[in-house]
Amino acid sequence: MKKVEEDELSMHKIEDYNNNESKSKRNTVKLVILIGLLIGVIYTVFKYNYSEVNDYIGTKENPGIDTTKR
Repeated sequence: MKKVEEDELSMHKIEDYNNNESKSKRNTVKLVILIGLLIGVIYTVFKYNYSEVNDYIGTKENPGIDTTKR
């Protein structure tokens, strides 16, 4: 009969644990992170450069804020 410790999962039994991962897996993780950051930067640039906020309330005939001095 096996010991319970032998059947139990452990981080040390994983081949990629404790800095033992392959170079290709490490590069894949870096690539995924860089692509995510790049998509975030592109989204932010488009959001701030191409979105117009229309805060004006009113029309020419009936403006929302009276800016004339009295």
